[in-house]
Amino acid sequence: MSATADPTALLLERLHTAGMTDVVTVEHASGGQAAVAGLARRADGTSVFVKGFVEAPSDDAFAAEAAGLDALRTLGGATTPDVVLVGPDLLVLEALHPRPADAAFWERLAHVLARLHTTTTHPRFGWHDDNWLGRRRQVNTWHDDGFEFFAQHRLLRWLDEPRVRTLLDAGDRAALERLCARLPELLPVRPACLVHGDLWAGNVLATADGAPALIDPAVSYTWADIDLAHVWTTGPPPEATRFFDVYADLTGLDEGWRERMPIVQLRQHLAVIAQFEDVRGAVDDLRATLAPFRPRS
Repeated sequence: MSATADPTALLLERLHTAGMTDVVTVEHASGGQAAVAGLARRADGTSVFVKGFVEAPSDDAFAAEAAGLDALRTLGGATTPDVVLVGPDLLVLEALHPRPADAAFWERLAHVLARLHTTTTHPRFGWHDDNWLGRRRQVNTWHDDGFEFFAQHRLLRWLDEPRVRTLLDAGDRAALERLCARLPELLPVRPACLVHGDLWAGNVLATADGAPALIDPAVSYTWADIDLAHVWTTGPPPEATRFFDVYADLTGLDEGWRERMPIVQLRQHLAVIAQFEDVRGAVDDLRATLAPFRPRS
């Protein structure tokens, strides 16, 4: 089916092909950018969440996502949706609920994230498999050095992406390379731990009883700041005010964490530039962070 076809029809067709012939309708679900998604109504009145790529970037993309959900749950104690079905072009999950708009929910999320980060420390940086951030492969080759891992596999790896080559000039690229060379001066030494890897507010939902639940991970063992920076810089709602204080109290987060968030979030800006059309904000934010590292004219 072409990219211009009805995405709900695409999902319904794939569900039936996969053997879920009791699905009656699929209603479009908004929020995701890399895949099409919907709420599938079954003949018995229950629903499941379904997502698919019009053109899958790889046969292992959804399998890697399912494995990430399992890791967050079994290793880090986070709540994630049950996997109903996974295939090369389809992922079916337990249906979740919108998160409640209250401060108590975000304080509960701070406890979830603190437990994830403090109970999963690891001696190395990486993951046993590559996985996916949106429609681009996330390389997780093991490293002993967190600065080298972050520089090579979370920042510089994006420079060869066609859209990044087009939108960033030579000065931008040189500034990024200079920043990477100075990472040990700019960031503190921290251990690796299991991170969600794509923790913007849209990837936080709720269970039926209102508990935080995480979706769409890009897991690896790396700095906890990866998750914290994503929440901090992607416009958390007003009710999230206490989230950061609670997380800091639970983890012993140092007072200088806010100053390093723009550097850590460069990884996400580069991923956005590489994959999506509306990237002006990402380019501007990236250049603001790189400004001190640009070569002098």
